[in-house]
Amino acid sequence: MADITIYHKPTCSTCRNVIKLVEASGHTIRAINYYEQPFTTAQLSSLLQKGKLRATDVLRTKEDIYKTLNLKSSMPDEEALIKLMVQYPDLIQRPLVERGATVILARPPETVKTLL
Repeated sequence: MADITIYHKPTCSTCRNVIKLVEASGHTIRAINYYEQPFTTAQLSSLLQKGKLRATDVLRTKEDIYKTLNLKSSMPDEEALIKLMVQYPDLIQRPLVERGATVILARPPETVKTLL
């Protein structure tokens, strides 16, 4: 099994840069395109807990769906926001990188070096 899991979107340049950094370090990775293999509510909740992150910490606020759902003025509670993120993966900042019991949001890409 890979020792680092990267939850990413292939068209995202930040995701691609994180994958390159991890590959260059010699670590084995498992890259999961969370658009093809969607998060479950339990899985995303678990990742956030491991990273000591709240849903709002990984919320993409510049996406059209954020505006369409009017999240700026009517922010749902944590559980409801996670369910929305599962339903609309564009709401999730990326990439989320997991190594063992640690999860980080690798933005900027260089922050992944803390796991290497």
